Amino acid sequence: MILLAACIAMGGLVALIAGAYGLQRTRRLRTAANVAEALVKPPQQGSARPLLQFETGDGRVVEVASPVPASRRRPLPPGGVVSVAYDVDDPRETVVLGAERPGVDRAFMIAGAVLVVVGMVLAVALSGP
Repeated sequence: MILLAACIAMGGLVALIAGAYGLQRTRRLRTAANVAEALVKPPQQGSARPLLQFETGDGRVVEVASPVPASRRRPLPPGGVVSVAYDVDDPRETVVLGAERPGVDRAFMIAGAVLVVVGMVLAVALSGP
């Protein structure tokens, strides 16, 4: 049973870290990155995400898979234009402005923290006298 408690706590820790990383990445790209207008292209065969094509500040044309899935409630329309924030050092790191999902990242953090606490409580309760 202690193994079950440890697995619950570790799963929670993974969710907590994933949520924190997502929030940190989005904040970093929104504040320290460059902004460009990107053309939304249809997804490649076998992919569910559309492609975004934009020009960086130094004139390079970059094409990346969208961080926003096509199955989203408001999918990116092919042929449309969206604003993206991209990392200057690695333009493949992008965030579609207005399509960020900090609520999902926060939910991962909260659920992860709850699971860590539940796992710890179970471990203490099961290892009692």
